[in-house]
Amino acid sequence: MQTRFKKKANIFNVVLTAVSGMLSVGIMLYAVGHFGLDQAWDELILNMFYIACLVMMWMYFFNRLETQRFNYWSSLCIGITILLRDILFAPPLATYALQLTCLTLSVWLLLMFTYFYARKDWKTYSKANLWFIFIVDVAIAALYNYDILIETIGEEKPYLMTEIWIRPTITYGLVACFVTEDD
Repeated sequence: MQTRFKKKANIFNVVLTAVSGMLSVGIMLYAVGHFGLDQAWDELILNMFYIACLVMMWMYFFNRLETQRFNYWSSLCIGITILLRDILFAPPLATYALQLTCLTLSVWLLLMFTYFYARKDWKTYSKANLWFIFIVDVAIAALYNYDILIETIGEEKPYLMTEIWIRPTITYGLVACFVTEDD
């Protein structure tokens, strides 16, 4: 099979992202089975969108999906996860300031996805704009990670830590695909 990318660094970025995303989603599927659907049904819904992004990433990598479709559908899936996990069903956090900061960054991230990726002529945007989306997603994950570290005690802590970093991992893969598109 022929791959879309020719440079080894580009191939490494996409494959590393896809493999780590698959491992993280697998861990979360195990958590859903371990804790049961009554407690973890929302994770199952989020994982469906993450799996869709990973499948599209592999299809894009092996030239089975054209760029515009990959751009549109992956952006839509990530946007839905931002809307569900961070805005509509945001978890209660330790402090109001932390809650407000995460909500503000999430709305900002959703607006950036809408502006940068959902536009017809997305190739005209700079690489810095694409990396900025990833940086904001990492900032949101870091704030959630901080909240989990100071607030959560119990056997669900490692699963929550894994779930928080799935979306930034997938976002990195999407940005890596888009940034290397000109290559």
